[in-house]
Amino acid sequence: MGTQNPSAPPHAQARPAGNKHPNRRRSNTGGLVHDNTRHTTRFTVVGNHLAQHAELSLLAIGLGLHLQSLPKGAQADIKTLVARFPEGATRISAALRELEAHGYLRRERVRAPYGRIVTRTVSCNQPAATRRKCESREQPQKAGQQKSEQPGTREKRPPRKPLPAVPRPGFPAQTLLQAATDLLADLRRHDSRLLLSACDTAHLAPGVAAWLERDVSPAAVRRALTADLPAEGPRRPAALLAHRLTAQLPPPPPFRAPAAPPSVRHPFQTCDDCDRAFRAPEPGRCRDCRTGHPRAA
Repeated sequence: MGTQNPSAPPHAQARPAGNKHPNRRRSNTGGLVHDNTRHTTRFTVVGNHLAQHAELSLLAIGLGLHLQSLPKGAQADIKTLVARFPEGATRISAALRELEAHGYLRRERVRAPYGRIVTRTVSCNQPAATRRKCESREQPQKAGQQKSEQPGTREKRPPRKPLPAVPRPGFPAQTLLQAATDLLADLRRHDSRLLLSACDTAHLAPGVAAWLERDVSPAAVRRALTADLPAEGPRRPAALLAHRLTAQLPPPPPFRAPAAPPSVRHPFQTCDDCDRAFRAPEPGRCRDCRTGHPRAA
């Protein structure tokens, strides 16, 4: 009768089959591994809503991160960004429009202390919070949040109503919206009572863009908004302008057949032989010098 091996397990265990082994990974093709070191200086906190945005392009995400990392007062115009990065002006402009469309960027026209109108670029790290902040200014306060007044004091003001809706342009190009914003910001120069906040301007800009899209000149839009104002001044300028933009919206322009494309007009060049001016796409020799005409001699 043989002796048993004391080191052998009492019962042999069956080996897990297939992919059920506890130490087996789901995929052996590898994946992303983070080798992180904690930042202590020179770092920027960026939300995943930007870093992993489902609709922004990779260039727009990277440009948005770069703008959030810049200090206050840094230059962020297209010319500066083109000089900083290898991408051209067209691609950088498109990325800025993406960020502006999704609320990560605002461009505002403000008056500098020395009187000149300049463009201020505003980088928003949380567009959703900014929208809620603007909307909260239009919504009435809750009853529980209002301060109680002592008997005999003046009555509370009624809650502020939201602004009326305004028309929308059929093709909201960024240049069109910027022209509308500039027109609204300039109204106070013609009538100091038409001083609008940034939120009011953003609400009214699509309505002005709808007028400009219908071939109405900026001067005509300005006259329609500023004419026949009440003598005591409008109680709420933004509401009055919203009503006029909607009630007085002109009809679309009549359809016009597209005109024939204009002939190409080349710039002036100087002949390499006779120094005469002639039109051509590139520098070189004039027609007489190329053909050996006696006039050139």
